[in-house]
Parts: sequence; structure tokens; C-alpha cells
Amino acid sequence: MRILFQGDSITDAGRDRSDPHQLGQGYPLYAADCLRGDFPAASFEFLNLGISGDQTKDLVARLQADFIDPDPDIVSIHIGVNDTWHHAQARDWLPDNVFEAQYRTVLEAIKKKTHAKILMIEQFLLPVEDKAFFREDLNGKIDVTRKLARAYADAYLPLDGLLAKACVGQSPYHWSDDGVHPNADGSAFIGRLCADAIAELL
Repeated sequence: MRILFQGDSITDAGRDRSDPHQLGQGYPLYAADCLRGDFPAASFEFLNLGISGDQTKDLVARLQADFIDPDPDIVSIHIGVNDTWHHAQARDWLPDNVFEAQYRTVLEAIKKKTHAKILMIEQFLLPVEDKAFFREDLNGKIDVTRKLARAYADAYLPLDGLLAKACVGQSPYHWSDDGVHPNADGSAFIGRLCADAIAELL
């Protein structure tokens, strides 16, 4: 069972890019550990091809090499926050229809050119003051992601809402130092959720 983790820095998490089996220090590492523990008799191969800074347009650019050629059984995708963040300083927000078209291109290719089941993980933002204005754009793109999930996903992880719940009675800084990049606690939290979602597809 070959499981591919894809996305941006939250997935990349300091991985050794010379070895796709090296999972980094983020949620893919924790998800893999959970799955190995939950299914000790199963034979898993885990690949991490997330790249820090990536937006949906970057996933389109590396579709063949990093989605289709690896021939995964399951592909987990977490993408979208950089489509907001990279436009935040100037507030020159990427139009939602462009975001949708780019993400849809990725999902269509996976459906048509691989046999993989798709886990879509919702982009998220923890309630930190300096990035609160990201919501001007992010909320609409989360809505787009949910729309695409209804059309393409075999499993969906509504992470923005789940992390909002986790921040009730717990500081957002318990999970992340900047509201976007999970720390060890945040990565373990997401990894467990990711493993549970992948388990639905096994």
C-alpha cells in the first residue's frame, strides 16, 4: 500500500528531499507511525513529496513527476494556505475561480491517470491576531476546497473546523507558533486525524 503525502511546508516539514521516504517532522511522520501501529500486519510504503511554499499552481506544474509517476494507492493532499498567504501583504487576492481551476486540474489528473484514492485535507488558520485578516480570502477558498471535495475526494478532513474546536480551552500557540505551521503537538494532532481518515480508505 503506497501512500503519498502532498502539499506545502506543512507537509514538507523539513524532510530530506533527496529521499521521498524520509517523512520530515510534521504530520506525515505522525500519521505513518499511527497507521503502522493501528495495522501491524499491513505493508505500507510512505512517500512525502510536499514542497515548502507551494501553491495550487505548483502542484499543477509537478503533476506528472510527483503525483502520477509515483503510482500511489492513496494520495493525501494538503494545499491552499499559500494561495492566500502569498497575496496577503498586498491584499491582491488570487481569484477563487483561479484557485478552483488549478486545484481541479490536480484532482482531475489523479482521477483519470492513477488508481489512487484521494484524501483532501482542508487548509486551516489558527486564531492568531497578526493573520486574522487572512480570513478575508481564506474562508472563500476553504469553501472552494469543500466543493471540490464533494466532487473528487474519497475522504475529507475538515481541518480548519477541527483545529478551531481544538483551540477552545487551549491556546492556538499550543498547536502552532505562527498560526499556520504546526509544532510537534499540532503535527501529532493532525497526524492522528490524517491516519484515521486514511484508515477509511484501506
